[in-house]
Amino acid sequence: MQVVFKVIRQEIEAFPRVQEYTLDVEPSVTILDCLNQIKWEQDGTLAFRKNCRNTICGSCAMRINGRSALACKENVGSEITRLKQASEGSGNGGIAGFTSDGIPIMTLAPMGNMPVIKDLVVDMGSFWANLKAVDPYVSTAARQIPEREFLQTPEERSHLNQVGNCILCGACYSECNAREVNPEFVGPHALAKAYRMVADSRDQVLEERLAKYNEGTKGVWGCTRCYYCNAVCPMEVAPMDQIGKIKSEILDQKEVEATVFIRHRRTLVDLVKQGGWIDERQFGLRVVGNSFRDLRGLLSIAPLGLRMMMKGKFPLTFEKSEGTEQVRSLIESVKRLDKSAIVEPVIDTPEPVGG
Repeated sequence: MQVVFKVIRQEIEAFPRVQEYTLDVEPSVTILDCLNQIKWEQDGTLAFRKNCRNTICGSCAMRINGRSALACKENVGSEITRLKQASEGSGNGGIAGFTSDGIPIMTLAPMGNMPVIKDLVVDMGSFWANLKAVDPYVSTAARQIPEREFLQTPEERSHLNQVGNCILCGACYSECNAREVNPEFVGPHALAKAYRMVADSRDQVLEERLAKYNEGTKGVWGCTRCYYCNAVCPMEVAPMDQIGKIKSEILDQKEVEATVFIRHRRTLVDLVKQGGWIDERQFGLRVVGNSFRDLRGLLSIAPLGLRMMMKGKFPLTFEKSEGTEQVRSLIESVKRLDKSAIVEPVIDTPEPVGG
């Protein structure tokens, strides 16, 4: 079958351009195989990264038809199916991703949130620097006896399985909306690795780690929960979920500083428990004004409060929603489940061979 590849090509400090290549390929052929064919048979100047060709190294991450993915994992057939589904859901009457003759179009672009070096190759310097910033290695502070082994039970090790699957391909970082607007945010890849340290029973500096991950919008509070990192992760690490677990660890600390981010989270839950939904009169006072303890915070929201009152949009009373007791019960149940949940490791037992 014929497939048109539109590759976004670019040099350093130059405008990107689109170059088209047409291939005859089978549906089972991977995008990486197609790129190899283009480079070997049509254009030796095309630049892209590759290594293992087996979804292990993460080198070949790029944007394939609008979302970050591994070129060695995605094949032509699955991409055509995605394009058809996207065109059916668009409701525009046309067929997006296909030529007028019905030939599929694969659009390949470099990953986002990183400067382009050449074509599909990006500079991952900030990616690695932000990973280093979260100290993604087990602390050796307790290793006073060099010969001592730091053993883990199967249950303790099972908490690391999901985040341990991260291959550092950069797909989540590429799609991160928070990183795009906030250059201080370390990124979902770094915080997923950070949770691995938080959950590791051998680590000895949990409080110091949580204090670091709690700093402004550099750490976990910079996440906007857009879900893109979970959606594109090829290894199902679910970075956003790991960020949420770190937030829960921070909130469980009794001595943690009540920053505006922590007050926001706690106040939201408290008000919903009290009335089934948010009492807007209390929310700003408790979060921004810290319950009348932050005069500067109160003054910052005073103009907004006055405008709301003048336009009749400031609620003078608050009525609880129906089913408040059920909402409160659900919140408490979820908290109990989170604290008692145990992830059991899955062990495949081989079938006996012979008689």
